[in-house]
Amino acid sequence: MRALATWCVRHRRIVALLWVAALVVVTVISQAVGSAYSNNFQLPHTESTQAIALLQAAAPKLAGDTEQVVFETTGGAHVTDPAVETRVDAMLTRVAAVPGVTRVASPYGPTGSTQVSSSGTIAFAEVTFDKLAQGISDATATRLVDAASSADGPDLKVAVAGQVAEKTNPPSLGGTGLGVILAGVVLLLVFGSVFAMALPLVSALASLGTAIGIIGLLSHVLKMPQFSNELVLLIGLGVGVDYALFIVTRHRQGLVAGRDTESSIVTAVDTSGRAVLFAGLIVCIALLGMFALGVTFLYGLAVAASLGVAFTMVSALTLLPAMLGFIGPRVMSRKQRAQLAEQGPRIVGAGSRGFWSRWADFVRRRPVVPAVAALVVIVVVALPFFSLRLGSSDQGNDPVGTTTRTAYDLLATGFGPGFNGPLQLVVTGKAPLDVPALDVLAHDVAAQPGVDHVAPPIVIPTRGSAPPVAVIIAYPTTSPQAAATTTLIGHLRQQTIPAAVRGTGLAVYVGGTTAIFADFATVLTSKLPLFVGLVVLLSFVLLAVVFRSLVIPLTAAVMNLLSIGAAFGILVAVFQWGWLGGLIGVNRPGPVESFLPVMLFAILFGLSMDYEVFLVTRIHEEWLTSGDNRTAVRNGLAATGKTISAAALIMILVFASFILGGQRVIKEFGLGLAGGILVDAIVIRMTIVPALMLMFGKVNWWFPARLDRVLPRLTVDPEEPPPPAAAMHGTVDDEVPTGA
Repeated sequence: MRALATWCVRHRRIVALLWVAALVVVTVISQAVGSAYSNNFQLPHTESTQAIALLQAAAPKLAGDTEQVVFETTGGAHVTDPAVETRVDAMLTRVAAVPGVTRVASPYGPTGSTQVSSSGTIAFAEVTFDKLAQGISDATATRLVDAASSADGPDLKVAVAGQVAEKTNPPSLGGTGLGVILAGVVLLLVFGSVFAMALPLVSALASLGTAIGIIGLLSHVLKMPQFSNELVLLIGLGVGVDYALFIVTRHRQGLVAGRDTESSIVTAVDTSGRAVLFAGLIVCIALLGMFALGVTFLYGLAVAASLGVAFTMVSALTLLPAMLGFIGPRVMSRKQRAQLAEQGPRIVGAGSRGFWSRWADFVRRRPVVPAVAALVVIVVVALPFFSLRLGSSDQGNDPVGTTTRTAYDLLATGFGPGFNGPLQLVVTGKAPLDVPALDVLAHDVAAQPGVDHVAPPIVIPTRGSAPPVAVIIAYPTTSPQAAATTTLIGHLRQQTIPAAVRGTGLAVYVGGTTAIFADFATVLTSKLPLFVGLVVLLSFVLLAVVFRSLVIPLTAAVMNLLSIGAAFGILVAVFQWGWLGGLIGVNRPGPVESFLPVMLFAILFGLSMDYEVFLVTRIHEEWLTSGDNRTAVRNGLAATGKTISAAALIMILVFASFILGGQRVIKEFGLGLAGGILVDAIVIRMTIVPALMLMFGKVNWWFPARLDRVLPRLTVDPEEPPPPAAAMHGTVDDEVPTGA
């Protein structure tokens, strides 16, 4: 680390030019090539995937995505009026000409009467593509929506619902700009220097710009969801600013202590930089652990998020030291420079009498009281977690005014919410298919409570050696995201359908977008314990190797689980129960996104480890110096309290700014991360962890001799030369908090 920092400072022009060149080149190439983001929800060994496979084998042109073009007349007109019909037919002709469209089922066709509402003012046409939504380009999606919107006018409202139309909704970066501004304000208050405030922001934004360009290029190779960029910005901005904050803080302490600029930067990278490297690696390991789930949808998210964290980490260890070399002493505040000139060097340490020093003394005197109080707070916040319901929010949660939200509302008004998520029953068997048995199946499904309407079976002509296939469309009475719809799917699969086809030789698979999302939630729920266990085990081993302790990593793992439970408790209360949801634009209660627990667990576990590493690293330094556990914990908490709380505040503000975004999933990420960091950094790391370490005493540092001999030696403790002699007799100052 010392060699890396020294090279970056002495060759700072080369380092800065390399980063600028990387940012410009990657951005230009990414803009020229474009991106290929897609949401791939196919899951092996599920009914929804088997249904797709059967349709693709029997009728590839009918096995793709199905969109709904919805229109409503106003001013007393009806959709069946000749003038309206002529106008809609012309529009549907343009829709049929969109590349990839293989079928348009008009409400004016022979079987279209069920596609007209009872009021006669709302109707819909079904548009079938030859590919699933993830295989359809954004340009094609735009052409579809534009073709449908060509009939829009004062007396005819037209909108499109479906996964392809969703691609045209502009991605929302939430309040990214506001988050950057708020982070800058906090940095300015902490540092008192414009230069010190700007450096962490420049470091984070330069690295994220490069990372997002590379992620866009990788989207052509690896399937990545459409919100990948927003997620990378959300995580990387908070993490990047925090990493830079710790290094800049340590550097300023070195300058105040009398070091020259280069020596101070090298020492900062060799101390806080080691903790940054270790913490960043843990975040990346936690994110890449999602590959163990075997769900392809998460692979792209894992790679994108880990790339964002990795680039911010590398930037903090290379670009930031180079910029600090350019700035020199101006990274200190005017007050610090004046004091340094008048009073000489001072040691910035833990003996000062600031707030965090007084708090550390209180925790040392009565560790049980704050620990119990903090634990009660966490339990109360986490209680809603036990009501967690996973699923996928439907397009009724899209921002008002988008084509998908308009179409959703029109369908719900004209036909019922279930028409936004029809179930597709794909039937196969011996040729020829038993048509009377198909009719019995359709009748029994229609009689099932929770089913609004069932369309007549459609037998698809046999194609080559492909098995015969029939399709039955069933419309639930409840919305796609409703718990009752998920229950209905399970009931149809387990009871209604098996009873209806018993003895007929027919095999039935419930598919469609709603069933795919239900299967997605089921698969992730079943694999979540494996993922949690893997990440906890890996982090336990890493912390045990670094700190040569069993109690510290065990405490860290339990505390991380508590903070994550609190984060999910907040999410359930706001998004699932609807508490205070209107304040952040959550207009409909619904399930928590099925992939959110995996993503949030990986991210929060990694970020929680950041604060654990920064705090315990400092305590470990004090322990190695004094050999007294109570003194080490007290001094470590006092020294890092201000820095960790400031870093946490920056993360909270950045994450919370994404709540202002229009997409529900980004709001969930923003609130979950902000709430989790608030609980973890303030309640757990600043209260429970030091209290427990005080109560455990020297047991914190117990490590079996046999393991000590066998395990490799990794350390985040620096090989730091002693401070300058001039600083050895200086005074203690609390102007700048001690970093990790």
